[in-house]
Amino acid sequence: MARNMKKRFIPLVAGLLVMLLAGCSGPKEGEGSESGEAGASGPVTVRVLKTHLGKGTTPDANNAHVKYVAEKTGVSYKLETTPPGADPAQNINVLIASNDLPDIMRPVGGVEQALIQQGGALALDDLLPKYAPHVWSRIPKEAWDVVRTASPDGKIYYVPKVYLIPERVPMIRKDWMDKVNLPMPGTKEEYIALLKAFKEQDPNENGKADELPTVGRELGTWMDHTFAMYGVAMWEGKPEWDIYEGKIGYAGTTANMKAAIGFLRELYAKKLLDNETFLNKGDVWQAKINNNLVGNWYHLPASLKDKVDAMRKTAPKAYIAGLPLPKVDGFTGFVTQKSIGEAEWLIPKSAEKQAPHSLRLLDFFYDPANEEFVLFGLEGLQHEVVGGKKKLLPQTDDKPLALGMLNYTTKESMDKRIEQLYSEADARMVKDIFAVGMKDARRIAGDGMPSSVYEGYPDIQSHKLYQEYLTKIVIGEWPIDKFDEYVDKWKKSGGDAVTKRVQDWYGKVQGNNQQK
Repeated sequence: MARNMKKRFIPLVAGLLVMLLAGCSGPKEGEGSESGEAGASGPVTVRVLKTHLGKGTTPDANNAHVKYVAEKTGVSYKLETTPPGADPAQNINVLIASNDLPDIMRPVGGVEQALIQQGGALALDDLLPKYAPHVWSRIPKEAWDVVRTASPDGKIYYVPKVYLIPERVPMIRKDWMDKVNLPMPGTKEEYIALLKAFKEQDPNENGKADELPTVGRELGTWMDHTFAMYGVAMWEGKPEWDIYEGKIGYAGTTANMKAAIGFLRELYAKKLLDNETFLNKGDVWQAKINNNLVGNWYHLPASLKDKVDAMRKTAPKAYIAGLPLPKVDGFTGFVTQKSIGEAEWLIPKSAEKQAPHSLRLLDFFYDPANEEFVLFGLEGLQHEVVGGKKKLLPQTDDKPLALGMLNYTTKESMDKRIEQLYSEADARMVKDIFAVGMKDARRIAGDGMPSSVYEGYPDIQSHKLYQEYLTKIVIGEWPIDKFDEYVDKWKKSGGDAVTKRVQDWYGKVQGNNQQK
């Protein structure tokens, strides 16, 4: 994921920003509408950089979606993305080095902190209310307050993502549970018994002992459900910051974490956790799920459709349910929720002249009056009408993409999305998964914490030490007692210094909350 790139990206971008700030003061004169000056030549063109777009090609100025947005806003968007196969963070390094940053961009790999610290990001406090009033009013004050704590001068340098429901939920094959005749597990012991049945009773009915009861990915990522049972704050397999023993602290060094690692060690030894977990690349992990080999995993319900479609090619009755966290004696489990504060849109200082147009474009997507268009796009391009209802068309490699800039998700907006992507029965299935997630999810104290707290300590930021000890303890190479050695090393290698910064940041957040 892009977050993993922070450790190598921030040092590179810091040096390159010196070149950017010295050599680029804004759009060059004499570039017509590309320079941001509206006139007889037509709408203003705004370059939008957005990575991880999925299937499709980038649209040109003649694309109907581009034209529709231009008619409504006076802004023609030029969608740009990372070249195929390229590293998004490295691609942005190249743009910085060549003085070619876009007008508005979705930050990746911690670039927002590098730009803020080096003066390469534009402050938006005065611009947002004037040019993007819907963005300004829809995003909660609490989110703006968290964004302000991410900058040394307390200003707003980026528009945050707002996700008011849990994004990630433990999921389980309900059809497998029916085949082994076991109910939803309520305790850790019942969960282990269910995984054992998955392994031994051939629920995928292929006559082979190839079932993987539960799985994760390389470096111990994407198996957060096994940590969540023990009250460990995790995000995509990396320890987060939450309240432990009355203070905000790193979940990776807690007694909760030690107990969770011991549990994983037990599952691994019994082959109830895929023994290739620490080797699984993302595509391998997904292929195992799609090919009806996995009983329980942790991911995004919103992106379940492709997995279900693939499963049903060989298992027509495949059905997914949300897994309520099994109870573990002595621990209060929860699924980590991060709702606000993550950087979503940033305007480079070099694109200051374009900022009013960039914000006007962004505001179009946040305006509730444009909700239908934002959700469904244009008929024939992004959706078709079936039985009087709009249904999104599948995206293909040769089909132009449609720009989306709204990352403000509520239960209501997610329900609408689900209803358009799935049949009525499958829509109910996915909504039920989210319902389970909402019961178990809790927003953590470190939500919105800026990556600048790690400055000077790249190994702490990358979780390198944690991942080494996790892997070797779980596979049985090291005993569980080595965890205490890891905690001591973590503290001495910068963990204590980072913890002090995190606690100072959290104090600012608490101060903002008390002023409400």
